[in-house]
Amino acid sequence: MTHAAGSRKDVSVRAQRKTITATSLAALGLVAASTLLAGCGESSAIPMDDAYAGSGDESSSSPANTDSSSSSDSSASSSAGSKKDTGTYKDGSYAIKGEYGPVGEDTIDVTITVAAGHISDVQVVGHPFTTISKNHQNAFIKAIPGVVEGKALKDLKVDKVAGASWTSEAFNKALEVARQEASE
Repeated sequence: MTHAAGSRKDVSVRAQRKTITATSLAALGLVAASTLLAGCGESSAIPMDDAYAGSGDESSSSPANTDSSSSSDSSASSSAGSKKDTGTYKDGSYAIKGEYGPVGEDTIDVTITVAAGHISDVQVVGHPFTTISKNHQNAFIKAIPGVVEGKALKDLKVDKVAGASWTSEAFNKALEVARQEASE
């Protein structure tokens, strides 16, 4: 009888260990998933002031672009963060890279041309990660000029354009960076 009681105890201990192991693995999986998705939907934007920035027509770049280039010794995000939006903007073209998606896998390159404090031109180039992203970016790219061109840069913010909510958020971040870069 002792042997039977010992066997039940061994089975009980093994069952407890399996439960603890399964619970630990589930908790570990939850922590890993939370970590991966922590930035879900977060968008960011930084000035594109490297050699490949802009629309390729560097010869007509304004002094604003050379100002950005001279501060490229520091990281792009800190140069954008150190400038303040004064509400008064220099004419010129400003190139910004926006990132978004659960892990920043989708990007857009935004070039905003400012004239007399208003957006005179906007160019967006999408770099989608998935077909769904590509469809949203294409719809956004087609619609955005009609939404922002001719509008004052100061305090401009777009709502969901062409059903592309994350792309619109990344564009709004790009507008914030453009205001900082263009500020006099």
